[in-house]
Amino acid sequence: MTNQPSDDSVDPATLEPATPPLEADGGDRVPVRGSKRLDKNERAFIDGLLDSIGVTERHDLYRAILGTVLRLAEEHTDALDLKLTSAALAEMAEAFRVFRPYRGARKVTFFGSARTRPDDPLYIQARELAERVARHGWMVVTGAGPGIMAAGMEGAGRDQSLGVNIRLPHEQGANPFIAQDPKLVEMRYFFTRKLMLIKESDGYAVLPGGFGTLDEAFELLTLLQTGKAQPAPLVLLDVPGGNYWSGWETFLDEQVLSRGLIAPEDHFLYKVTSDVEEAARELLGFYRNYHSCRWVGDLLVVRLEHAPTRKQIQELNEEFRDIVTEGSIRPTKPLGPERTGHDHLDLARICFRFNRLNYGRLRQLIDTVNTFV
Repeated sequence: MTNQPSDDSVDPATLEPATPPLEADGGDRVPVRGSKRLDKNERAFIDGLLDSIGVTERHDLYRAILGTVLRLAEEHTDALDLKLTSAALAEMAEAFRVFRPYRGARKVTFFGSARTRPDDPLYIQARELAERVARHGWMVVTGAGPGIMAAGMEGAGRDQSLGVNIRLPHEQGANPFIAQDPKLVEMRYFFTRKLMLIKESDGYAVLPGGFGTLDEAFELLTLLQTGKAQPAPLVLLDVPGGNYWSGWETFLDEQVLSRGLIAPEDHFLYKVTSDVEEAARELLGFYRNYHSCRWVGDLLVVRLEHAPTRKQIQELNEEFRDIVTEGSIRPTKPLGPERTGHDHLDLARICFRFNRLNYGRLRQLIDTVNTFV
Protein backbone atom coordinates (compact mmCIF):
# COMPACT_ATOMS: atom_id res chain seq x y z
CA MET A 1 0.00 0.00 0.00
CA THR A 2 2.98 2.31 0.12
CA ASN A 3 4.13 2.24 -3.49
CA GLN A 4 4.01 5.34 -5.63
CA PRO A 5 0.81 5.88 -7.64
CA SER A 6 0.59 4.09 -10.97
CA ASP A 7 -1.12 5.10 -14.18
CA ASP A 8 -3.13 1.91 -14.52
CA SER A 9 -4.97 2.25 -11.21
CA VAL A 10 -8.72 1.96 -10.81
CA ASP A 11 -10.28 5.40 -11.11
CA PRO A 12 -10.44 6.83 -7.57
CA ALA A 13 -13.61 8.76 -8.41
CA THR A 14 -15.54 5.51 -8.21
CA LEU A 15 -14.85 5.42 -4.47
CA GLU A 16 -15.74 8.97 -3.48
CA PRO A 17 -16.81 10.73 -1.29
CA ALA A 18 -14.77 8.70 1.14
CA THR A 19 -11.00 8.53 1.08
CA PRO A 20 -9.76 6.46 -1.86
CA PRO A 21 -6.19 6.23 -3.11
CA LEU A 22 -4.95 9.40 -4.78
CA GLU A 23 -3.89 7.50 -7.87
CA ALA A 24 -3.68 8.19 -11.57
CA ASP A 25 -6.81 8.00 -13.67
CA GLY A 26 -6.97 4.70 -15.46
CA GLY A 27 -10.28 4.91 -17.27
CA ASP A 28 -11.77 1.44 -17.65
CA ARG A 29 -8.47 -0.42 -17.56
CA VAL A 30 -8.22 -2.82 -14.65
CA PRO A 31 -4.84 -4.24 -13.65
CA VAL A 32 -4.52 -7.95 -13.02
CA ARG A 33 -0.98 -7.90 -11.68
CA GLY A 34 1.19 -10.98 -11.64
CA SER A 35 -1.11 -13.09 -13.81
CA LYS A 36 -1.74 -13.64 -17.49
CA ARG A 37 -4.61 -12.06 -19.35
CA LEU A 38 -7.88 -13.95 -19.70
CA ASP A 39 -8.10 -15.90 -22.90
CA LYS A 40 -11.10 -15.70 -25.23
CA ASN A 41 -12.92 -18.67 -23.69
CA GLU A 42 -12.37 -17.52 -20.12
CA ARG A 43 -13.57 -14.03 -20.96
CA ALA A 44 -16.69 -15.41 -22.69
CA PHE A 45 -17.42 -17.70 -19.72
CA ILE A 46 -17.16 -14.88 -17.20
CA ASP A 47 -19.18 -12.46 -19.32
CA GLY A 48 -21.86 -15.11 -19.74
CA LEU A 49 -21.98 -15.66 -16.00
CA LEU A 50 -22.32 -11.91 -15.37
CA ASP A 51 -25.06 -11.61 -17.98
CA SER A 52 -26.95 -14.56 -16.47
CA ILE A 53 -27.29 -12.76 -13.13
CA GLY A 54 -28.24 -9.43 -14.68
CA VAL A 55 -24.99 -7.48 -14.25
CA THR A 56 -25.09 -4.49 -16.59
CA GLU A 57 -22.32 -2.23 -15.18
CA ARG A 58 -18.63 -2.46 -14.27
CA HIS A 59 -18.05 -5.66 -16.26
CA ASP A 60 -14.30 -5.00 -16.37
CA LEU A 61 -14.05 -4.87 -12.58
CA TYR A 62 -16.11 -8.00 -11.98
CA ARG A 63 -14.21 -9.75 -14.77
CA ALA A 64 -10.91 -8.90 -13.07
CA ILE A 65 -12.11 -10.27 -9.72
CA LEU A 66 -13.44 -13.49 -11.23
CA GLY A 67 -10.33 -13.78 -13.39
CA THR A 68 -8.25 -13.76 -10.22
CA VAL A 69 -10.38 -16.62 -8.89
CA LEU A 70 -9.67 -18.59 -12.07
CA ARG A 71 -5.95 -17.99 -11.60
CA LEU A 72 -6.16 -19.30 -8.04
CA ALA A 73 -7.84 -22.46 -9.31
CA GLU A 74 -5.34 -22.95 -12.15
CA GLU A 75 -2.41 -22.61 -9.75
CA HIS A 76 -3.86 -25.24 -7.35
CA THR A 77 -3.77 -22.79 -4.46
CA ASP A 78 -3.67 -24.55 -1.11
CA ALA A 79 -6.66 -24.67 1.22
CA LEU A 80 -5.33 -22.24 3.83
CA ASP A 81 -4.66 -19.53 1.24
CA LEU A 82 -8.10 -20.06 -0.27
CA LYS A 83 -9.77 -19.80 3.14
CA LEU A 84 -7.93 -16.55 3.82
CA THR A 85 -8.89 -15.12 0.41
CA SER A 86 -12.52 -16.18 0.77
CA ALA A 87 -12.88 -14.83 4.32
CA ALA A 88 -11.21 -11.50 3.50
CA LEU A 89 -13.37 -10.95 0.42
CA ALA A 90 -16.52 -11.86 2.35
CA GLU A 91 -15.61 -9.44 5.16
CA MET A 92 -15.01 -6.60 2.71
CA ALA A 93 -18.25 -7.31 0.86
CA GLU A 94 -20.21 -7.20 4.13
CA ALA A 95 -18.50 -3.97 5.20
CA PHE A 96 -19.21 -2.37 1.81
CA ARG A 97 -22.87 -3.28 2.26
CA VAL A 98 -23.04 -1.72 5.73
CA PHE A 99 -21.29 1.51 4.70
CA ARG A 100 -22.99 1.95 1.32
CA PRO A 101 -26.08 3.88 2.54
CA TYR A 102 -23.83 6.42 4.27
CA ARG A 103 -21.34 7.12 1.49
CA GLY A 104 -22.74 10.64 1.08
CA ALA A 105 -21.96 11.66 4.67
CA ARG A 106 -18.65 13.07 5.87
CA LYS A 107 -17.03 10.76 8.43
CA VAL A 108 -14.21 10.90 10.95
CA THR A 109 -12.53 7.78 12.30
CA PHE A 110 -11.42 7.75 15.94
CA PHE A 111 -8.41 5.69 17.03
CA GLY A 112 -7.18 5.25 20.57
CA SER A 113 -6.73 2.86 23.45
CA ALA A 114 -9.43 0.33 24.31
CA ARG A 115 -8.17 0.57 27.92
CA THR A 116 -9.14 4.21 28.46
CA ARG A 117 -11.77 4.38 31.22
CA PRO A 118 -14.90 6.58 31.03
CA ASP A 119 -13.62 8.82 33.84
CA ASP A 120 -10.27 9.42 32.09
CA PRO A 121 -9.81 12.98 30.72
CA LEU A 122 -8.81 11.40 27.37
CA TYR A 123 -12.21 9.69 27.18
CA ILE A 124 -13.90 13.03 27.84
CA GLN A 125 -11.78 14.73 25.15
CA ALA A 126 -12.75 12.09 22.59
CA ARG A 127 -16.44 12.25 23.51
CA GLU A 128 -16.51 16.05 23.25
CA LEU A 129 -14.74 16.07 19.88
CA ALA A 130 -17.16 13.49 18.49
CA GLU A 131 -20.10 15.50 19.78
CA ARG A 132 -18.80 18.66 18.08
CA VAL A 133 -18.29 17.12 14.64
CA ALA A 134 -21.61 15.26 14.86
CA ARG A 135 -23.37 18.60 15.33
CA HIS A 136 -22.07 19.51 11.87
CA GLY A 137 -23.55 16.37 10.31
CA TRP A 138 -20.43 14.21 10.37
CA MET A 139 -20.62 10.54 11.29
CA VAL A 140 -18.11 8.90 13.62
CA VAL A 141 -16.44 5.60 12.74
CA THR A 142 -14.57 3.54 15.33
CA GLY A 143 -13.44 -0.01 15.97
CA ALA A 144 -16.61 -0.39 18.09
CA GLY A 145 -14.77 -1.56 21.20
CA PRO A 146 -14.40 0.04 24.65
CA GLY A 147 -12.24 3.01 25.65
CA ILE A 148 -11.71 5.76 23.09
CA MET A 149 -13.88 3.86 20.60
CA ALA A 150 -16.82 3.96 22.99
CA ALA A 151 -16.14 7.62 23.78
CA GLY A 152 -16.40 8.57 20.12
CA MET A 153 -19.68 6.75 19.70
CA GLU A 154 -21.12 8.11 22.92
CA GLY A 155 -20.35 11.64 21.75
CA ALA A 156 -21.75 11.16 18.26
CA GLY A 157 -24.79 9.17 19.32
CA ARG A 158 -25.98 5.85 17.91
CA ASP A 159 -27.63 7.37 14.84
CA GLN A 160 -24.36 8.96 13.68
CA SER A 161 -22.03 6.08 14.56
CA LEU A 162 -20.58 3.30 12.41
CA GLY A 163 -18.62 0.44 13.94
CA VAL A 164 -16.03 -1.99 12.57
CA ASN A 165 -15.37 -4.48 15.36
CA ILE A 166 -12.60 -7.06 15.55
CA ARG A 167 -13.28 -10.51 17.00
CA LEU A 168 -10.67 -11.28 19.66
CA PRO A 169 -10.85 -14.12 22.21
CA HIS A 170 -9.68 -12.00 25.14
CA GLU A 171 -11.62 -8.79 24.47
CA GLN A 172 -15.25 -7.93 25.00
CA GLY A 173 -17.58 -7.38 22.07
CA ALA A 174 -19.00 -4.17 20.70
CA ASN A 175 -19.59 -1.31 23.11
CA PRO A 176 -23.19 -0.55 24.19
CA PHE A 177 -23.40 2.56 21.99
CA ILE A 178 -23.30 0.45 18.78
CA ALA A 179 -24.02 -3.15 19.87
CA GLN A 180 -26.78 -4.88 17.86
CA ASP A 181 -26.93 -1.91 15.49
CA PRO A 182 -27.22 -2.52 11.73
CA LYS A 183 -24.38 -0.01 11.29
CA LEU A 184 -21.97 -2.45 12.96
CA VAL A 185 -19.81 -4.92 11.04
CA GLU A 186 -17.62 -7.53 12.73
CA MET A 187 -14.36 -8.74 11.23
CA ARG A 188 -11.84 -11.48 11.87
CA TYR A 189 -8.80 -9.84 10.30
CA PHE A 190 -7.05 -6.66 11.37
CA PHE A 191 -6.05 -5.80 7.79
CA THR A 192 -9.63 -5.80 6.46
CA ARG A 193 -10.79 -3.87 9.50
CA LYS A 194 -8.07 -1.27 9.08
CA LEU A 195 -8.93 -0.92 5.39
CA MET A 196 -12.52 -0.01 6.22
CA LEU A 197 -11.60 2.32 9.10
CA ILE A 198 -9.32 4.29 6.78
CA LYS A 199 -11.02 3.97 3.40
CA GLU A 200 -14.43 5.21 4.46
CA SER A 201 -13.45 8.39 6.28
CA ASP A 202 -12.76 12.01 5.43
CA GLY A 203 -10.74 12.77 8.56
CA TYR A 204 -9.05 11.05 11.48
CA ALA A 205 -8.65 11.67 15.20
CA VAL A 206 -6.02 9.69 17.10
CA LEU A 207 -5.74 9.75 20.88
CA PRO A 208 -2.99 8.16 23.00
CA GLY A 209 -2.91 4.39 22.91
CA GLY A 210 -0.72 1.32 22.67
CA PHE A 211 0.83 -0.63 19.82
CA GLY A 212 -2.41 -0.79 17.83
CA THR A 213 -3.01 2.94 18.04
CA LEU A 214 0.56 3.77 17.03
CA ASP A 215 0.33 1.29 14.18
CA GLU A 216 -2.80 3.01 12.92
CA ALA A 217 -1.27 6.48 13.28
CA PHE A 218 1.85 5.52 11.32
CA GLU A 219 -0.25 3.71 8.71
CA LEU A 220 -2.28 6.87 8.17
CA LEU A 221 0.85 9.00 7.89
CA THR A 222 2.37 6.54 5.42
CA LEU A 223 -0.72 6.63 3.20
CA LEU A 224 -0.91 10.43 3.31
CA GLN A 225 2.83 10.90 2.77
CA THR A 226 2.92 8.62 -0.29
CA GLY A 227 -0.34 9.73 -1.90
CA LYS A 228 -1.96 6.33 -1.47
CA ALA A 229 -4.84 8.05 0.32
CA GLN A 230 -6.66 11.23 -0.57
CA PRO A 231 -5.42 14.23 1.42
CA ALA A 232 -7.35 14.38 4.70
CA PRO A 233 -7.06 16.04 8.12
CA LEU A 234 -5.32 14.00 10.81
CA VAL A 235 -5.60 15.26 14.40
CA LEU A 236 -3.43 13.85 17.20
CA LEU A 237 -5.38 14.83 20.32
CA ASP A 238 -4.10 14.81 23.89
CA VAL A 239 -5.32 16.34 27.15
CA PRO A 240 -4.16 19.79 28.30
CA GLY A 241 -0.71 19.35 29.78
CA GLY A 242 -0.31 15.89 28.25
CA ASN A 243 3.00 14.91 26.67
CA TYR A 244 2.12 11.76 24.70
CA TRP A 245 2.18 13.35 21.24
CA SER A 246 4.85 15.92 22.10
CA GLY A 247 7.11 13.02 23.13
CA TRP A 248 6.21 11.22 19.92
CA GLU A 249 7.12 14.34 17.92
CA THR A 250 10.43 14.59 19.76
CA PHE A 251 11.21 11.04 18.67
CA LEU A 252 10.32 11.92 15.06
CA ASP A 253 12.50 15.03 15.09
CA GLU A 254 15.52 13.51 16.84
CA GLN A 255 15.53 10.02 15.34
CA VAL A 256 13.68 10.26 12.00
CA LEU A 257 13.80 13.80 10.62
CA SER A 258 17.41 14.32 11.72
CA ARG A 259 18.45 11.33 9.59
CA GLY A 260 16.61 12.64 6.54
CA LEU A 261 14.10 9.78 6.67
CA ILE A 262 11.17 12.19 6.43
CA ALA A 263 10.97 15.75 5.11
CA PRO A 264 10.31 18.84 7.24
CA GLU A 265 7.04 19.49 5.38
CA ASP A 266 5.73 16.08 6.45
CA HIS A 267 4.82 17.74 9.75
CA PHE A 268 1.97 19.44 7.87
CA LEU A 269 0.30 16.07 7.35
CA TYR A 270 -1.00 16.14 10.93
CA LYS A 271 -1.86 18.49 13.78
CA VAL A 272 -1.01 17.92 17.43
CA THR A 273 -3.37 19.65 19.86
CA SER A 274 -4.85 19.35 23.32
CA ASP A 275 -7.74 21.68 22.49
CA VAL A 276 -10.98 20.02 21.40
CA GLU A 277 -12.20 23.14 19.65
CA GLU A 278 -8.97 23.41 17.64
CA ALA A 279 -9.24 19.74 16.74
CA ALA A 280 -12.79 20.24 15.48
CA ARG A 281 -11.70 23.26 13.43
CA GLU A 282 -8.91 21.21 11.86
CA LEU A 283 -11.32 18.47 10.79
CA LEU A 284 -14.23 20.62 9.66
CA GLY A 285 -12.14 23.44 8.17
CA PHE A 286 -10.26 21.13 5.83
CA TYR A 287 -13.30 21.05 3.55
CA ARG A 288 -14.13 24.74 3.80
CA ASN A 289 -13.10 25.23 0.16
CA TYR A 290 -11.17 22.09 -0.79
CA HIS A 291 -13.41 19.22 -1.89
CA SER A 292 -11.29 16.43 -3.37
CA CYS A 293 -8.67 15.68 -5.99
CA ARG A 294 -7.85 13.07 -8.61
CA TRP A 295 -5.37 12.33 -11.35
CA VAL A 296 -6.30 12.71 -14.99
CA GLY A 297 -3.31 11.48 -16.92
CA ASP A 298 -0.32 13.39 -15.55
CA LEU A 299 -2.45 16.27 -14.24
CA LEU A 300 -3.55 16.52 -10.63
CA VAL A 301 -7.02 18.07 -10.57
CA VAL A 302 -8.01 19.78 -7.31
CA ARG A 303 -11.75 20.36 -6.93
CA LEU A 304 -12.89 23.42 -4.97
CA GLU A 305 -16.18 24.81 -3.70
CA HIS A 306 -15.18 28.34 -4.79
CA ALA A 307 -13.09 29.32 -7.79
CA PRO A 308 -9.90 31.22 -6.96
CA THR A 309 -9.32 34.69 -8.41
CA ARG A 310 -6.58 35.42 -10.93
CA LYS A 311 -4.51 36.99 -8.16
CA GLN A 312 -4.93 33.92 -5.96
CA ILE A 313 -3.80 31.66 -8.81
CA GLN A 314 -0.71 33.85 -9.15
CA GLU A 315 -0.05 33.49 -5.43
CA LEU A 316 -0.28 29.71 -5.68
CA ASN A 317 2.21 29.65 -8.54
CA GLU A 318 4.66 31.82 -6.64
CA GLU A 319 4.43 29.81 -3.42
CA PHE A 320 4.23 26.26 -4.78
CA ARG A 321 6.33 26.28 -7.94
CA ASP A 322 8.66 23.77 -6.25
CA ILE A 323 6.10 20.94 -6.57
CA VAL A 324 5.10 21.69 -10.18
CA THR A 325 7.18 19.66 -12.62
CA GLU A 326 6.11 21.49 -15.79
CA GLY A 327 3.83 24.38 -16.69
CA SER A 328 1.87 26.15 -13.98
CA ILE A 329 -1.09 25.88 -11.64
CA ARG A 330 -4.13 26.97 -13.62
CA PRO A 331 -7.92 26.93 -13.42
CA THR A 332 -9.67 24.35 -15.58
CA LYS A 333 -13.09 23.09 -16.51
CA PRO A 334 -13.91 19.38 -15.94
CA LEU A 335 -11.60 17.24 -18.05
CA GLY A 336 -12.71 14.44 -20.35
CA PRO A 337 -12.63 11.50 -17.91
CA GLU A 338 -14.39 13.63 -15.30
CA ARG A 339 -17.17 14.50 -17.74
CA THR A 340 -17.50 10.86 -18.76
CA GLY A 341 -17.86 9.81 -15.14
CA HIS A 342 -20.06 12.80 -14.16
CA ASP A 343 -17.46 13.48 -11.51
CA HIS A 344 -18.47 16.58 -9.49
CA LEU A 345 -18.99 18.65 -12.62
CA ASP A 346 -20.47 21.54 -10.63
CA LEU A 347 -17.24 22.28 -8.76
CA ALA A 348 -14.48 24.74 -9.59
CA ARG A 349 -11.06 23.27 -10.42
CA ILE A 350 -7.38 23.95 -10.59
CA CYS A 351 -4.87 21.56 -12.12
CA PHE A 352 -1.11 21.17 -12.38
CA ARG A 353 1.62 18.59 -12.94
CA PHE A 354 2.42 17.60 -9.38
CA ASN A 355 5.76 15.92 -8.71
CA ARG A 356 4.06 13.09 -6.74
CA LEU A 357 6.66 13.35 -4.01
CA ASN A 358 6.00 16.26 -1.67
CA TYR A 359 2.57 15.48 -0.23
CA GLY A 360 3.28 17.62 2.81
CA ARG A 361 3.61 20.57 0.44
CA LEU A 362 0.40 19.51 -1.30
CA ARG A 363 -1.28 19.67 2.10
CA GLN A 364 0.07 23.21 2.49
CA LEU A 365 -1.42 24.11 -0.88
CA ILE A 366 -4.80 22.80 0.29
CA ASP A 367 -4.52 24.84 3.48
CA THR A 368 -3.81 27.89 1.33
CA VAL A 369 -6.82 27.44 -0.97
CA ASN A 370 -8.97 27.07 2.15
CA THR A 371 -7.97 30.61 3.14
CA PHE A 372 -9.37 31.92 -0.14
CA VAL A 373 -12.96 31.62 1.12
